[in-house]
Amino acid sequence: MDLSFTAEDNAFRNEVIQFLEDDFDDDLKTKMAENRNSYLPKDDHVRWQKALAKKGWLAPDWPVEYGGPGWTATQKYIFQTEMANANAPGVIPFGPSMCAPVIMKFGSDEQKKRFLPDMLETNVWWCQGYSEPGSGSDLASLQMKAEDKGDHFLCNGSKIWTTLAQYADWIFCLVRTSSEGKRQEGISFLLIDMKSEGVSVDPIQTIDLPVTGAQEVNQVFFNDVKVPKENLIGDVNKGWTYAKYLLEFERGSAYAGRLKRGIGKIRTIAAKEIDGEEPMIRNPAFVAKLAKLEVAIQSLEMTELRILSKLSSGQNMGPESSLLKCRGTDLYQEVVALALEAVGTYSTPFTPLYPGQNEEPIGEDYASGVAPRYFNARKVSIYGGSNEIQRNIMAKLILGL
Repeated sequence: MDLSFTAEDNAFRNEVIQFLEDDFDDDLKTKMAENRNSYLPKDDHVRWQKALAKKGWLAPDWPVEYGGPGWTATQKYIFQTEMANANAPGVIPFGPSMCAPVIMKFGSDEQKKRFLPDMLETNVWWCQGYSEPGSGSDLASLQMKAEDKGDHFLCNGSKIWTTLAQYADWIFCLVRTSSEGKRQEGISFLLIDMKSEGVSVDPIQTIDLPVTGAQEVNQVFFNDVKVPKENLIGDVNKGWTYAKYLLEFERGSAYAGRLKRGIGKIRTIAAKEIDGEEPMIRNPAFVAKLAKLEVAIQSLEMTELRILSKLSSGQNMGPESSLLKCRGTDLYQEVVALALEAVGTYSTPFTPLYPGQNEEPIGEDYASGVAPRYFNARKVSIYGGSNEIQRNIMAKLILGL
C-alpha cells in the first residue's frame, strides 16, 4: 500500500476542497454544526447527495461501468479525510452502499437498469429490512413470511429498528420463503415498494428524541403485501448468501476520519476554562485517556487504508469487515464518552416535553449535543450485527478457531 501523495493526488485534494467551498453551503454547515445526532432532514440530505452525484462522487466504491469515479485507494482516503475535516454530511448508505452492491453482483440486467441509476442520483430513498422483534443478532431466526402465489409473493410480518423508514420509497428485506432444512436455507432477498398496500410504519422513540427532535428508527409492518416476482434478487432461498455479502459493506464502513474530527473537538472543548475551573486539558488523567484514544484511532486508520487498498485491487472485504465494525464502533463510543467527560455538568440535557421545566438548554452551546450523541451511540455496537457476534466471526474465519 503506497500512500505517498503525488502531484495528481494533491491536485485531487484541492478539487475536493474547492467542491466543499462551492457546494457545502452555509445553510448546510450551520445545520451540521447544530445537529445533535447523525441525521439531517431528508430534503437536506437529498440536496447534498444530488450535489455529490452531479460531480460523480456519490458512490466512490462503485465500479466505473455503473457510474463510479474509478478512484485509487489514495483518492478515496483523501476524499474521506476532507469530508470529515469539513464536517460534511455522510451519504445515507442503504441504497448506494448496501443494496447496490448486491444488485450489481446478484441482480438481473433488468434490475440493474431499473434500480441502480435512481440510487446513484438519489431519486429514491431506501431503507433496510433485516432485524425483527426477536431476530436481531440471530438473524437466521427471522420469521417474516413471503408465500409464493404464482406471479407474486404475499408478505406478512414486521421489521424493526428500521432507520429512516418514514422517508423511504423502497425497502430491501430478508424474508422466509421456506421452513425446510437449515434456517439459513429458507431465506430470500426481496425489494419492496414502501407505497404498496399493506405496508405501514410506526415510529420508535429513542432516549435522545426529546432533545434532538429527530425521529430515527421505526417498526415496519407488512400485512398481505403483494410483491412482484421480478423484485426477487437472485434465486429463491439464497438470500442468506446475499445478506452476508451486503453485511460486508455495512460493517466495513470507514470510521477514522470522523473519529479524528471528534478528537479534535474534544481537544477544543477541553482547553476551555469552565466556571473558573482549570481546563481539562491540564488534567494528567484526562490527557492520558485522550492520548491513548488518539493512538487507537491512528491504528484503525492504518487498518482501514490497508483494506481500502485491497478493495481497490478488486478483492472483496471479507471477514475483515467485522474487525472494522467492532473497532470502529467501540472507539466511537469511547470518543463520545470522553466528550461527555470533557463538558462535565454542561452535558445535562434539557427536555422540552415538560412545559415550565428546563425550558432552556442547560450549559454552554458547545456542550448542547454531547449528551444526545452519547445516548444515540449506545446502539452502534449492536447494529450491523452485534460486536459479540462479530468477534465470533473473526475467531472462526480470520483466526481459524
